[in-house]
Amino acid sequence: MNKSAERSEKRIFIMDEEREKCQRIADAFSDLEDIGILVLNAGKYGFIKLLYYRFPDGFDNAIAYTDSRILFNDLWEDWICSKLHEIGVHTSAIALGYEEIFHSLSKEEQNALMDKRYYFAEKAGITEPFDTSCTAQKDTIIP
Repeated sequence: MNKSAERSEKRIFIMDEEREKCQRIADAFSDLEDIGILVLNAGKYGFIKLLYYRFPDGFDNAIAYTDSRILFNDLWEDWICSKLHEIGVHTSAIALGYEEIFHSLSKEEQNALMDKRYYFAEKAGITEPFDTSCTAQKDTIIP
């Protein structure tokens, strides 16, 4: 193939079905924008998760996604970690890791947090089974 043909050839990085799934997932987790995480549709390149906005410099990090399952799991992890951080701050347990904060909660509180995973899956229209574990930075939360 010559160079002009290579330039004119369109490369697709994300399939239409995955783009639709990723858009529903991004919409389901749109509240993460409140903590400085924004997910944007980057067209044929997939979805971009922008992390930790700081004025006037912008976002500190960007991660690209073309797989809806990975996007869902990463946004779930961001959500659960933000909630555990919030709980840690309010209970003076912030020095603990996320797993310790999680296990310090009552079973009802733990279940309520973990049930949100199903809430987000339903909101995003995800019907296939998914892994229910949560890797929170260095800690692993097992319901």
